[in-house]
Amino acid sequence: MTRKSAKSKSETTPIEAAAEMAALAKSIAHHDLLYHQKDAPEISDAEYDELRRRYLMLRDQFPHLAPQNDPEQRVGAAPAAGFSKVRHAAPMLSLSNGFTDEDITDFADRIRRFLQLSPTVGLEFMAEPKIDGLSASLRYEDGKLVQAATRGDGTVGENITANAKTIKSIPHQLVKPYPSIVEIRGEIYLTRDDFIKLNAQRERAGEPPFANPRNAAAGSVRQLDQAITASRPLGFFAYAFGEISKDNCKTQVDIRQQIKRWGFTLNEPAKLCENTENLLAYYHKLAAERHKLPFDIDGVVYKLNRLDWQERLGFISRAPRWAIAHKFAAEQAETKLHKINIQVGRTGTLTPVAELEPVTVGGVVVSRATLHNEDEIERKDIRAGDVVLIQRAGDVIPQVIGVDLKQRPKNARPFKMPNHCPECGSLAVREEGMVAWRCTGGLICPAQAIERLRHFTSRLAFNIEGLGDQRIQELWQDKLIKTPGDIFRLHRHRKALETREGWGEKSATKLLDAIEARRTIPLDRFIYALGILQVGEATAKLLARHYLKFSHWRSAMVAALKEGSENWQDLISIGQIGPLVARDIVDFFAEKHNLQVLDDLDDELTIQNYEPPAAGNKSPLNGKTIVFTGSLTAMSRPEAKAKAESLGANVAGSVSKKTDFVVIGEDAGSKAAKAKEFGVRELSEAEWLKIIGEE
Repeated sequence: MTRKSAKSKSETTPIEAAAEMAALAKSIAHHDLLYHQKDAPEISDAEYDELRRRYLMLRDQFPHLAPQNDPEQRVGAAPAAGFSKVRHAAPMLSLSNGFTDEDITDFADRIRRFLQLSPTVGLEFMAEPKIDGLSASLRYEDGKLVQAATRGDGTVGENITANAKTIKSIPHQLVKPYPSIVEIRGEIYLTRDDFIKLNAQRERAGEPPFANPRNAAAGSVRQLDQAITASRPLGFFAYAFGEISKDNCKTQVDIRQQIKRWGFTLNEPAKLCENTENLLAYYHKLAAERHKLPFDIDGVVYKLNRLDWQERLGFISRAPRWAIAHKFAAEQAETKLHKINIQVGRTGTLTPVAELEPVTVGGVVVSRATLHNEDEIERKDIRAGDVVLIQRAGDVIPQVIGVDLKQRPKNARPFKMPNHCPECGSLAVREEGMVAWRCTGGLICPAQAIERLRHFTSRLAFNIEGLGDQRIQELWQDKLIKTPGDIFRLHRHRKALETREGWGEKSATKLLDAIEARRTIPLDRFIYALGILQVGEATAKLLARHYLKFSHWRSAMVAALKEGSENWQDLISIGQIGPLVARDIVDFFAEKHNLQVLDDLDDELTIQNYEPPAAGNKSPLNGKTIVFTGSLTAMSRPEAKAKAESLGANVAGSVSKKTDFVVIGEDAGSKAAKAKEFGVRELSEAEWLKIIGEE
């Protein structure tokens, strides 16, 4: 096929990257919900991974432009209704993904840099097949199975104890000896043969078939009737510990051996690899032979073998630094592009979407694809009537990779963006230097108003059960909800809710109770819910940790409107918040109607002060702001930062009057001079190591 391709990473501008990352993040969030909560994915795993890869490539190049719903700050999806909730004693995090051999080499190199290991020091990894099933955690007390839970959002999962006990490969009692408390984590799965038999039974019974074995396993575990779960031949592979009261293991190999001794089945074939060359050889061999396995795998997981090094490496965002999933490739297909439509997002961005002749890619029917923005369409020269190459990458709307120019119709015309919003008719503009067209209608535009409310009630924000997309749209159209604060005044319209078609007293009461349950919210979730440009979950937590109280944050942001002011300098001193992100934050506070929304919500809600992690409460660094400058010899700068944050400290990128400590390494620069200017306490590396207990 002769086609024009997308810009490479190096050619993408920051403005283009921000628009594309926002579109990708929204698509990933949609598919995470379908996969983790509803067990009804619309795409293959390989296609989802391809979307993740494109997103990560952009995020690595433009980390400050990560959108507010950054997928890298999120694990799974919130637990579904119908099961009681379980809070994990230790978070069930996800894994970072690698897609190429180079990604895996880079992963190993990052570990070496973090641990400051010389090239001659060996790095052993345990390589395991990545089972395509439902993640679960099993809690044993005095050797007895007392609780089973799904991963959920990584912090809270669904209680599936009764159903898990029907799975034959899950022991109810561990083989002695065992610690008083241990959590075993692994994957619930269904073999391909059993999947085929199950679907045949469902079709004979007039029931819809499952899309794949993973969906079948997840759907079977989430049955409210445990007899249904018991009737299905589910299996469980164990691969890790969660909470454990006593652990004598020193390596990942030890963990696998101990799990096997307790009576669990391991995910095989696994291999201890002495270097990245061995890892890659194992990966390519398994990729070529995976069809011979009785169960589905979607890649290979590599885990650093030494547990003491795992502990030093720790975690970043939603994933450990010491492990990675090497995923298998996505699939592509050709089809015809019939027309290009326009969608309007929460911030007013007009996004072009391709309407396609339906085509099957990787077992999934695709009929729509994102075109991202006007420049993307022009760069690839995409026109209605073209035959295009599409790639499923976990997107609700997959990507158009290129155009077959040889099959272009003679009457195909270049696409032009509309200059008016298709939702409200307001003028659409593209400001100089910007890649996206935006509707100027603001809150009068239904697409923007409704999308802002949807974000406010979304899982990572207020997470109001029962107030989904359709209900928000209905309540907004009927003028029962116009602003976020109106949500918490819906009880004044109880009668109107009860008499709505399809509602009734029970539905109204359930919704109002769910709203009342969310009147108290942590500061970081509140900040995220506001939908400020570039303020995702991670940035919201940084802001909450730095300012601690809503009143402090509000007053500081108003005072930071003037660039160069003390409050502005304090804002940009926060690690990972640069001038571009800071400008979007203070611009939010420059709008009078936004301040009115904040004051209204403050009247309706209890916004909890930020509480540092429990592990940091006993630390002398808890709540302190610390800056590192110069080279450290005992550990790398990333390791020092991770250690400080694990002890409850805020690690800032620059020195201000609010800085508590500056750790001075070798060849310290201007930050050391700033510390003296502001009278900030300076710590030598030896003093720093003494504080953290590693002298």
